[in-house]
Amino acid sequence: MSALETMPAAALRPPVGRGFWHRALRHRSFVIGGALVMLVIGAALLSLAWTPWSATDIDIAGKLRPPSAAHWLGTDVFGRDIVSQLLVGARATILVGFIAVGIGLSFGVCLGLVAAACRGWTEELIMRMSDFTFAFPAVLSAIMLAAVAGPGMVTSIIAIGIFQIPVFVRVTRGSANAIWAREFVLAARAAGKGGSRITLEHVVPNILSVLIVQATIQFALAILAEAALSYLGLGTQPPQPSWGRMLNDAQSLLFQTPSLAVYPGVAIAIAVLGLNLLGDGLRDLLDPRLARER
Repeated sequence: MSALETMPAAALRPPVGRGFWHRALRHRSFVIGGALVMLVIGAALLSLAWTPWSATDIDIAGKLRPPSAAHWLGTDVFGRDIVSQLLVGARATILVGFIAVGIGLSFGVCLGLVAAACRGWTEELIMRMSDFTFAFPAVLSAIMLAAVAGPGMVTSIIAIGIFQIPVFVRVTRGSANAIWAREFVLAARAAGKGGSRITLEHVVPNILSVLIVQATIQFALAILAEAALSYLGLGTQPPQPSWGRMLNDAQSLLFQTPSLAVYPGVAIAIAVLGLNLLGDGLRDLLDPRLARER
């Protein structure tokens, strides 16, 4: 039996404090990913207070203007300012991703913890339900929801959120099962602690780092899914700007004005790359075994 298996619950948790931030600031992936994510969040927050122009006003006379002092990245086929659309589109993207991941995290973690604690037929039922949900990816779910309630931001949030749930169920259940096999959990059970108390006091704190990393990765996937749904016309609807909708509007002018597709594509790439790098950095920093090696 390894020394890690006999460590108490508190010992398995990576140190978070001055030492954590000292290591974090020296971790290249964490720093670069954090900077890119803060750039996207800053753009979304800035759009709440200021944009160079209205992101929804149409000016046909000023369509497809090149970059200038008035329009830093030019205008689209409807005369709308590209910079303003990118800023407001960041807000919509973050909102959809945050709520969708929140839905998956809330339901998935609860179901995963119940499956790990109860075992038996309860665990089997939850995992088979998760497998069934995997048969309906976000795009297919959005199509079915759009047929009933119509396309829109709420449709994309629900579709992406439902697809996130089985991911968190599997991650939570697998991580929790590993903790339930530890010696300190067996000692807690021998001391008379019930399953709910052990889950809250021992299991959840020791799988929290895994859930944080997974949530970061799923956030990146949610951004891609939101862009795909908006591109297909199932997500955010006009006149509300969306990076995916901007790609859809630019496809007919791809050879005439390719920059219209480049700008939202770069924005999506920055957001996804930043979240993936941040997730990699958090994984290295929050893993107790890797943390002790540094």
